[in-house]
Amino acid sequence: MQEAKNRVGEAEWRVFCAVDLPEPARMHLLEYIQRLRRLLPHVQASWSRETNLHLTLKFVGEISRELVPTFSDAVSRAVTNEAPFSVVLEGTGVFPQRRDPRVLWIGISDPEGKLAELHSRLEDESAKAGFSREPRPFHQHLTVARLRNQRFAREVAQTHQQLVFEPQAVTVTELLVIRSELNSAGSKYTVLSRHPLKK
Repeated sequence: MQEAKNRVGEAEWRVFCAVDLPEPARMHLLEYIQRLRRLLPHVQASWSRETNLHLTLKFVGEISRELVPTFSDAVSRAVTNEAPFSVVLEGTGVFPQRRDPRVLWIGISDPEGKLAELHSRLEDESAKAGFSREPRPFHQHLTVARLRNQRFAREVAQTHQQLVFEPQAVTVTELLVIRSELNSAGSKYTVLSRHPLKK
């Protein structure tokens, strides 16, 4: 029975499309997270690690392994004739905005609207390939932490939003299709395909 369950699990992969971050930006984010953790040692939270610091553009979820090439083809079409562009990591915020925040994030400034346009094309091409559209509006952000409980939540939110995060420019040069495997030690990420932006 267990063997059959394992075969079924291996037949479906948890997949998403994301922008990888250059090492300087990742290091800057990690330093910021460490500063927060030092200021809030009593808070129970799942803090983002270096391996999961990426900008997710589309989370597909559990799909058949056989559909991964179909999704990768949709990503390739989305980046066709698109040149690399820059965004800026800046600003802090929480989800939800009202009481009892649960997620801490760093914002993404997209002054030319290029990231939003790329996200829109990715949604269009994915929908044409048979993948569901994301029903929520696209909110450009990088998750810093997820609170495990609401104790001290407001203190955490206030500290996060008052702590200075120096802006970091990032050039978007490619999209990655990534597999995420969940286990007790956290998530393991495997890059399945790369899709460079080049006009």
